Amino acid sequence: MKPLFFVAVLPLFASGCASTLPPDVIASGDLAASQAQVRPLGYTSPVSGYTHRVPVDPQPWRNQNDAQAPQGDAS
Repeated sequence: MKPLFFVAVLPLFASGCASTLPPDVIASGDLAASQAQVRPLGYTSPVSGYTHRVPVDPQPWRNQNDAQAPQGDAS
């Protein structure tokens, strides 16, 4: 047999002998008895924050910019 075969098969054989114990931390199966406080879910409409807007003609950009600029003395 070729040595390459042993190089490929040896890790597979060794992994079969590895420990398969579960990890130390396991989630509890009894989630209904947990003491976690959860906010009750309520229905909210997906369009509850919708505001109807209509197209408008473009405004001069400088007036729009000046209206949104922070107010203060421009020295």
